[in-house]
Amino acid sequence: MQDLNIRKTGKAGRITFTRPKALNALTHDMALAIQTALDDWRSDPQVALVIIDAEGERAFCSGGDIAAVYHAGLAGDHGVGRAFFRDEYLMNATIADYPKPIVALMQGFVMGGGVGVGGHASHRVVTDSTQIAMPEAGIGLIPDVGGTWLLARSSGHIGEFLALTGGRMGPGDAIHAGFADIYLPEGEWPSLISRLEESGDVSAITGMNPPHAPLAERDLSAFGMADLAAISDRLSELGDEGSLKPIRRNSPLSMAAGLQMVRAARNDTRIQESLSREFRFTYRATEFSDFLEGVRAQIIDKDRTPKWQADPSPENLERMLASLGDEELNWEDQK
Repeated sequence: MQDLNIRKTGKAGRITFTRPKALNALTHDMALAIQTALDDWRSDPQVALVIIDAEGERAFCSGGDIAAVYHAGLAGDHGVGRAFFRDEYLMNATIADYPKPIVALMQGFVMGGGVGVGGHASHRVVTDSTQIAMPEAGIGLIPDVGGTWLLARSSGHIGEFLALTGGRMGPGDAIHAGFADIYLPEGEWPSLISRLEESGDVSAITGMNPPHAPLAERDLSAFGMADLAAISDRLSELGDEGSLKPIRRNSPLSMAAGLQMVRAARNDTRIQESLSREFRFTYRATEFSDFLEGVRAQIIDKDRTPKWQADPSPENLERMLASLGDEELNWEDQK
């Protein structure tokens, strides 16, 4: 398809994002195409491993292309978003559980939907330009695409910090937080890809010592407080304006939900549990959350002044995360 270059080269299945002018944002059709390719290669003896990379210097994948979801939701059609999120999450789980190695080479922006593709690969390579983040609270959503699963597995309270603030991670922080595995300057990537295509063996991957990880030195104990109000109070006591600024700016419902979901995901044993919980929120997002207003302010009108209205109370949060009944993600179908 036009937005992806999917092919087999040597012993590798290759998936390359090819819409750099759109920062390689992931559309519904792209998610379906990735799923189809992975299904086709699962039992293909020619494919020993999969390589996912992207054209352009600015982004591996900057997130989901949610314009269609926004416009449909604004018109009262919530099915467009629900179908996109459902198929995207099935694809995320396929990557996480794939029986063959998947190597993701992630330069530039890796955010939201990009984390859902690259962040669940078995071998995640980052470079000096890499900036990884889950900034969904800023558009009235929650860390999805398996983001709560990854955040829950970061050490200490890094997960809560990143979920609430949408903070960006360079290569050192990404490895420290468990969103990446290997640091390798981008100039070394073509030769690495050639070795992988020729050998089909991930032992060909040799990284270098990662850059400094500032997150490793931060005291994030405030993010271990019971709820968003207590976290904010503690940050105020500490004078941590750097953390408070995005918290004051982001959707209160999204932050309350993200905090609860990251903590719940620490008890999950499979990524599917985290994805199912995320889908309960995103299924309802265009109808009942701050999502449409957040997208309007940040992406459509770009006035950067969202007027949050969604109720962040525990009672509403419980409703947003309640079972979807027959609409729950069905993992048996995926098998």
